[in-house]
Amino acid sequence: MARYIGPVCRLCRREGEKLYLKGERCFTPKCAIERRNYPPGQHGRELQFRRSRPSDYGLQLREKQKLRRIYGVLERQFRRYFEIAQRARGMTGALLLILLERRLDNVVYRLGFASSRAQARQLVRHGHFEVNGRKVDIPSYQVRPGDVIRVRDSSREKEYFKDIMERLEGHRPPPWLQLNPQDLSGQVLRLPIREEIDTRVQEHLVVEFYSR
Repeated sequence: MARYIGPVCRLCRREGEKLYLKGERCFTPKCAIERRNYPPGQHGRELQFRRSRPSDYGLQLREKQKLRRIYGVLERQFRRYFEIAQRARGMTGALLLILLERRLDNVVYRLGFASSRAQARQLVRHGHFEVNGRKVDIPSYQVRPGDVIRVRDSSREKEYFKDIMERLEGHRPPPWLQLNPQDLSGQVLRLPIREEIDTRVQEHLVVEFYSR
């Protein structure tokens, strides 16, 4: 499957804000936005001072790109999520966000098993998690209410999961998830609502982009 393998800090600089793609590093002075708060590329510093007011299309495009990059989804799959949300009953923008939140890699991240969605995606890909007792290594797997996500027994002896126990004790997942640190597991209590999703994005601009 295709995926972005370039430096993710360039993505934050392109959007002009922190997308928190590198986990804990984003909260330190080493963050690219803290050190070089201008667009990437040879003429990035010049563009910082020459930026004009973006068009409506430009605003919609940037918001769509930002949302894609936050969840680590490529264009074709993102468009498919939008089409599913558009066919469902309700607010398309909010339904799109809920579909993205229901991805297994995002749930692993929200539960605190990973410091970023990219790390969570890698952990899922390597087969470290099971859903309802069955191994699932597909990051885009859509969780449902009642699903139990658990670190597999064969993975618990690895140093990474031994060291994560202490950090999980102080982690507070969103209200629609329940974490059991001692068992290295979590449960989906219900589907999230828009107010519980802290992703800073204007989803109506994404809807407008695809509705042109």
